[in-house]
Order: sequence, then C-alpha cells, then structure tokens
Amino acid sequence: MPPSVRKILHADCDCFYAAVEMRDNPALRDIPLAVGGSAERRGVITTCNYPARKFGIHSAMPTAKALRLCPELTLVAPDFDKYRAVSARIQAIFHELTPLVEPLSLDEAYLDVTDVEQFQGSATWMAQWLKEECLKRTGITLSVGVAPARFLAKIASDWEKPDGLTVIRPDQVDDFVRRLPVNKLHGVGPATSSRLDAMNIKTCEDLRALPIDRLLDDFGKFGRRLYEMSRGIDERPISVERQRKSISVETTFDRDLPDLASAREALTPLCEKLLERISRNGDPPLAGLFVKVRFDDFTTTNLETRGLIPVQESYQQLLEQAWARAHRPVRLLGVGVRLLPDEARQQLSLPL
Repeated sequence: MPPSVRKILHADCDCFYAAVEMRDNPALRDIPLAVGGSAERRGVITTCNYPARKFGIHSAMPTAKALRLCPELTLVAPDFDKYRAVSARIQAIFHELTPLVEPLSLDEAYLDVTDVEQFQGSATWMAQWLKEECLKRTGITLSVGVAPARFLAKIASDWEKPDGLTVIRPDQVDDFVRRLPVNKLHGVGPATSSRLDAMNIKTCEDLRALPIDRLLDDFGKFGRRLYEMSRGIDERPISVERQRKSISVETTFDRDLPDLASAREALTPLCEKLLERISRNGDPPLAGLFVKVRFDDFTTTNLETRGLIPVQESYQQLLEQAWARAHRPVRLLGVGVRLLPDEARQQLSLPL
C-alpha cells in the first residue's frame, strides 16, 4: 500500500494579542488598536488590529513611530498571563483533533492530521471545525492553511487573512508553487530576495531552472531548501516534544557593512524584530543574550553574556566586543536570547 499523502494544517490566530483585548473590551473592536510598550520607554508594537494596519502600523515598529502614523491609536500594555491562558485553551482544542501538534508560539501551531479519521478524513472539514470551535469557545478567530507540506500550509494560512481558510490539494501543489513569488518562501528574507531578484528570479518556476549545484554554490545549505521548496517538497515532521532553547534574528547583508558604525546602525531593526519575537512567545524567562557576527572572510564569532536585559544597549556592548575580535567588514549580523530550561523554570516557581 502506498504511503498516505500528508495532511498538514497551520493554524494562526488573527492579530492574537489585539484580538484578546478586543474580545474583552468590544469598544476597542473598530478603532485603531495596538498592543505594545510605551513610547516613553522606547517600546515597540507587539501586534495591532486591522484598523491600525491601514495606517501602516505593524509589529516590531517603534511605538513612537506608530503614534506619529496614527495619533489616535489606542495603545494597550501586553498582559501575557491572559494571553497564555487563552493560548492554552486553543492548544487544547488542537489536541482534541490530533496529538501531533507543534506550537510555534502562543498564537500559531502546525498539526499533522494525516491519520485522523474524524470528519471522514477531510483535512478541510477539520480546519473548518477548528475555526468554529476556537471562535465559539474562546472568541478568537483563526486563519488556517491546509496542504501536503509544512511550508505550504504556513503560506496558505496567510493567504486570506483574517479569518481565512485556504486549501492546497495535492493535485494543486505543482501549479500553485510554480506561480509562487520566491519572497513567499520560508527563510527568503530581504537579502536573499534581493540576490534572487538580481539573478532575474521572481517565481519558483524561475528558481526551478537553476541546477542544485548552482544553488548550493550561491546559497550554501539553504540552496537545497530553495531547490526543494520550489518543487513543493518539505518532508520535515511535526515535532511534538521540542523544547525551544533560544529565540534569535539574523540577516545577511546585500553589501558588507564596512565598519562598526554601520554595524551599530544595522543592529536597530534586528533588536526590534527580536523583541517582537520574544513577545510572540509570551516573554519567556531568559538565561542570557548573544550576538553573532560573520565577517567578510566568512569567519564567524559568537559572544554571549548573562545578567543583561534584551535591549539595544546590551546588544551594542556585545557587538563592539565581537567586532573587536577581527576589525573587518561584516557580512552577517544576528542577535538572540537563550531561554531558561523548563526544569529551571519549574524550580523558580516552587514555593520557598
């Protein structure tokens, strides 16, 4: 008997933190709303509702800039205990459908429903049930993508937001992927997108024209991922026992940063994006900070520390020390945090 075609769902709560606040206070529902830190404390936007997005506001944007774009913006401080409680109820609904659930953060998860026999085995009906049950039990809308591969399910969940349901059937994969812009592929950020654009590669069909040896030469190990994704291939399993050890953000620059001053400037958007990712994961307890610097000669240095909080000034200190190890132009820059292991978190929560 041939193996079953995989059925993967990617479920993503629509503007999750803002959705919880609008659920609890309906007066916030139709006005521009953002959840984030205050402008006075150099805070950033964690998420915002769709009326706010019409003003160009988005997650990881400095709050001060968001208020300039929309002076009437209502800002709410995040309440992560409340968000964790809602997330736990949503995750419990996921587990009613399948034990193969891989949470990515408080507001999104992958589900492998390949062997689920409920709903006559229809992944589309399962996705509809998830959306209906989450809305009924928690008041939160989901957008769900259904596909035979992980990366396609994630793309599909974003296709018709908010409150979307997009299904990519096995017989539709090839046509869908051929027309897919390469900047929609997971891992293709601004730098890789610019490089592909310079090679006149706009879609996955263009990408398929390149042999794998060329992709490996130009993009290293990621070249194989590009080769596979452009053909709709993603065999990564759903991981149900993964303990996240770190959260990080990095970017490879189109042109090497010539000196420390330019590296400092490039650090700002990375720190903003990192803070947004930390918030999306519920502000977990931290064990330390780190920076990663790859120089123009492809040597890489990592520098870690404990006892500092994840603000730009902390990363500036680490960057200066890391850059001093080589005094060379910078090709890649990354910032991140180490997370406190689960055992240590449990010890912290024990009564004295």
